Amino acid sequence: MRCAVYPGSFDPVTFGHLDIIQRASKLADRIVIGIAAHSGKTPLFTVAERIDLLNDVLKDTTLPGKCEVVVEGFDTLLIHFMNKHKAQMVVRGVRQYSDFEYEAQMSALNAKLSNRDIETVFLAANPEYQSIASRFIKQVAQLGGDVSPFVPPQIVAALEKKS
Repeated sequence: MRCAVYPGSFDPVTFGHLDIIQRASKLADRIVIGIAAHSGKTPLFTVAERIDLLNDVLKDTTLPGKCEVVVEGFDTLLIHFMNKHKAQMVVRGVRQYSDFEYEAQMSALNAKLSNRDIETVFLAANPEYQSIASRFIKQVAQLGGDVSPFVPPQIVAALEKKS
């Protein structure tokens, strides 16, 4: 079984994240979406809220591959989380070169920390979603802007409750 981990803060999940999940579902038999508790960012939503929101959004998401998707929070090193799930690959979405540079550094670090073969798969963002970043979505929502072109309806509603 090919198991992939797609880690991130997902605060909140965007159409860009969903695009990566859909495309990664063609590469793995199982994807564990790891919601990082300690991402170095200040989250708007708790880990539990992000898990619930993502599970809710995934109910309405069609995956082109026959892939099991699991959403779980984690507060360990990514390598430890991957070992727990016996994952062979990390899936990372990259929007622009600066994303790739950062992700390549993380990939090299994870390779040094791991005692087994783990591949990092970089999926280039669909051009339609390259400008979408969760931090911008939160700012637009907090200032009363319309975020519906960037996030699913469940996320729009959740952001409205937080504002």
